[in-house]
Amino acid sequence: MLLALAVTVVVQPALPPVIPPLPASPTALLLLVLGEAFVGLFLGSVARILMAALSIGGMMIATVTGLANALTNDPTAAEQGSIAGSFLSTLALLIIIILDLHHLLLRGVIESYQIFLPGQSILVGDISHMITRVVARAFLLGFQIASPFIAIGLIFNLGLGLLARLMPQMQVFFIAIPLQILIGLAVLMVALPVLLGWFISGFQEVTLPFAGLR
Repeated sequence: MLLALAVTVVVQPALPPVIPPLPASPTALLLLVLGEAFVGLFLGSVARILMAALSIGGMMIATVTGLANALTNDPTAAEQGSIAGSFLSTLALLIIIILDLHHLLLRGVIESYQIFLPGQSILVGDISHMITRVVARAFLLGFQIASPFIAIGLIFNLGLGLLARLMPQMQVFFIAIPLQILIGLAVLMVALPVLLGWFISGFQEVTLPFAGLR
């Protein structure tokens, strides 16, 4: 609540002169508040769906690397998630703040008053279309983040299948599980800059139009 009030104080001086005067009727005031709350829910949902791409990609990574059974608390989602997803979400949030990309979100709040005029009818069709596009983009980002692990996991499992056929007496699963985790961590260490670069590019692609910069 304190953070929301602080953002309000920061954003209010920069708002365009489209804010209507305070309605005299309680019903009109209630409708205005509900409309603005709906727009705020839409903007927050867009950011939340984008961050969910990291949880999606992290769960795919955990499934391929054998870490799906080890769940941990994800502070960005306020729920339990995979270790890889929690790590990527926390690291991406830190990079967003370091690169000042959260300013795009604040500017998007300001520019939203030019698109969704207070007191006017809400563009429900455009909002639903945008939510659909952001959800599709989030799943695409999640798959792109996990794609190196999926490719290597496929090759690794094919090799295990061949080894199991050539040496049936060998317990391949006891050998494969530690090696699978080790390979997954090694790939994560090497591919981490590229994975976060994909996410940051997708984050900017979605948020720049909201900030009126594209």
